[in-house]
Amino acid sequence: MSHVLIVDDERDLAELIDFNLRGAGFTTRVAFTGEAALTAAREQSPDVVLLDLMLPDLSGIEVCRHLRANPRLRDVLIVMLTAKSEEADRIRGFEVGADDYVVKPFSVRELVLRLKAILRRSASPQEGSPPLALGPLRLDVTQHRFFVEEKETPLTALEFRLLEYLMARLGRVQTREQLLEQVWGLSSALETRTIDTHVMRLRDKLGPARALLETVRGVGYRIVDPAAG
Repeated sequence: MSHVLIVDDERDLAELIDFNLRGAGFTTRVAFTGEAALTAAREQSPDVVLLDLMLPDLSGIEVCRHLRANPRLRDVLIVMLTAKSEEADRIRGFEVGADDYVVKPFSVRELVLRLKAILRRSASPQEGSPPLALGPLRLDVTQHRFFVEEKETPLTALEFRLLEYLMARLGRVQTREQLLEQVWGLSSALETRTIDTHVMRLRDKLGPARALLETVRGVGYRIVDPAAG
């Protein structure tokens, strides 16, 4: 049973989410401030944090930074809930380690399905899965670690899953719709801009190998083998 920490100062909304998540089989805890959220996370490590960006004390961005800086909590899935829909806000959220971004107002039923999909896709890999290697990149699936030129580089859970999915399909173009369905576990009828934002952030983390993650205009993305060209 997955545990979700709901962080939102809109009490009615937080209680509505809490009610629906409990009905869907999650255990939950609600925090109405950033400080309360950090205390709750330290007391009981959540599987997912639903994190409002606008809080009365610390911002959601600061809470996210604190969670990612804590060795015990840095792998927790973080889904930001916010009324801010501008691309710059989305990018800033991903920069500090958010795994997904849900814009208010939203369907609570869709939110529940999204959380289930994220948790399913982020489940621990099978023991003994061999590392994926390509040029200067090495992805250790079993230990959930990523290296560029043998230097470890942190990835969010969804960035890791996205890179693993693309590397396992070397040279094959994956459409945005395929990525939404296979990596996010979401309907391809939903918004696909989140794919572009994640790819942009992931490409930056590839460092000298960033050119290996190609955009196929009008179609999607692929990882290419540097030895093939």
